[in-house]
Amino acid sequence: MMILKLRKRARGFTLVELMIVVAIIGILAALAIYGVKKYLTNAKTGEAKNNLGRLAKDAVAAYERETMDATLAAANSGSQAVHRLCDSAAATVPAAVPVGKKVQPDPAGWNAGSATVGWRCLKFSLNDPVYYSYGYTAASPLDQANASFTASATGNLDGDTTAGDPWKYRGAMITPGVLRLATTMDEPTANDGPEE
Repeated sequence: MMILKLRKRARGFTLVELMIVVAIIGILAALAIYGVKKYLTNAKTGEAKNNLGRLAKDAVAAYERETMDATLAAANSGSQAVHRLCDSAAATVPAAVPVGKKVQPDPAGWNAGSATVGWRCLKFSLNDPVYYSYGYTAASPLDQANASFTASATGNLDGDTTAGDPWKYRGAMITPGVLRLATTMDEPTANDGPEE
């Protein structure tokens, strides 16, 4: 009888029990990998959201700055101060959409334009490497009733041959002379992230 008790105590796990444990570990590992991929994608798209928010605020700040006619005023005379949006940036920065990695933008790209055109007017720049190529377009920048702008970020996070749809943040006149930002950012229809 004592020998039977020792055999029962010395018994290990059955093959079925081991297979169940391995299956549970496999399921947990799959969920962990999915969660990590989702976290990394959200971290990368966070760059676009933050930078577009800042770019849109810079566009509104540029509109709020008063500009005057570029003419020499005679003594005791003045010129009407006006509000205007910055004209569209001629190129995106970086010029090419980064493919699956961060790219250091050329600082000269952020200095392109003039006091009323492009990146120099917006006073927007990024010093750190980026996953996205940033663009800015304006429609009717001098029209106090219909001026609008779109800030965009285009990325290719998964490194395939095509870039995803851009993230967009818009601003427009709600009443003549009052520029407001859109309440939400346009997400890409097909979010470009790591393949699942």
